[in-house]
Amino acid sequence: MNKHLIALAVAAATLSGAASAAQVYSDDSSSLAIGGRVEARGLLSEQADSNGKVSDEVTDISRVRVNIDAKTQIADGVQGIGFFEREFQSSNGDDEKRYMYAGVNSDQYGQIVYGKADGSLGMLTDFTDIMAYAGSVVGGTKLAVADRTTNNLAYAGTFGDLTFKANYVFGGAINKGGQKVDDAHGFSTGVKYNVADTGLALGAGYGEQRGQIKDKDGNIISDSHDARAEQTFAVASYTMGDLYFGGLYKYGRRDALSNDNKLTDSQGYEFAAAYTAGKAVFTTTYGFMKDENAHNVYDELANAVSVDGTYYFNSNFRTYASYTFNMLDKNKVGKVAASDQFVLGARYDF
Repeated sequence: MNKHLIALAVAAATLSGAASAAQVYSDDSSSLAIGGRVEARGLLSEQADSNGKVSDEVTDISRVRVNIDAKTQIADGVQGIGFFEREFQSSNGDDEKRYMYAGVNSDQYGQIVYGKADGSLGMLTDFTDIMAYAGSVVGGTKLAVADRTTNNLAYAGTFGDLTFKANYVFGGAINKGGQKVDDAHGFSTGVKYNVADTGLALGAGYGEQRGQIKDKDGNIISDSHDARAEQTFAVASYTMGDLYFGGLYKYGRRDALSNDNKLTDSQGYEFAAAYTAGKAVFTTTYGFMKDENAHNVYDELANAVSVDGTYYFNSNFRTYASYTFNMLDKNKVGKVAASDQFVLGARYDF
């Protein structure tokens, strides 16, 4: 969730502080903390059985995340850091190691880490990735090297109102959602600027990836080691009291899969808004993405409106309801891919 929205929600709930990891060890120079969340989620949507029959079903998509955050002072204003997080889902086969990295942090110059860590474009897609459940339909198509991934050397630094990130992913296996990328390598970089105390924030970023790309079924989409995909993002947000507005634009070259599993150029945009009322937060997003074909003929890759409401009982516990209106053409993508979604959830942070 966007950090501006979190600040709105917590302040509106008149809480003394946000939930934080529990420190389990500390001495004069080192500390170790454990945190995470337990999240019960039920998803109502159209599903296909083994015979291809489609019907409305409730799916348990509950999950648990557990993380370990360690740091030690190695010089004046410099710390050695390590972070690990794993997600356990109701379907055991979907368990995921989300983070595993170590590195050095400087209070003055930023931090550099290696391992499974965030790429540089996530801080930009967070401008519209604000929903309690539904993710950013455009931001969720980031290149693997620009997203959370392994074999990643990443730098991040904040200097006043300016945040800069850059990362390089070395050749090796990458898994991003259902898409498998082998022998992929590349880089991404992004910058975000908070315009003084105006409530306005701006950002831009670029990512480039080379390597073999496969679809979700393991079929090779691009078998050239030098195959190149590129993405450019531009974002803006404005916070005014209890209101938040965000916008995102993306252009990609050979960065998306068309409806018939072919690599294609893409163009997308997304808008987000949030309103905080006491302990309740209401959010909505609209995202649209299309492939870029000649003669102004294109296929819609994403077209959806999501709305949800979240109630914060305190800094540790919240409940929410979320609905996504999917406006893709079911005659082109199938009933399941064009299905609306309704989710009820309860989340405990520790």
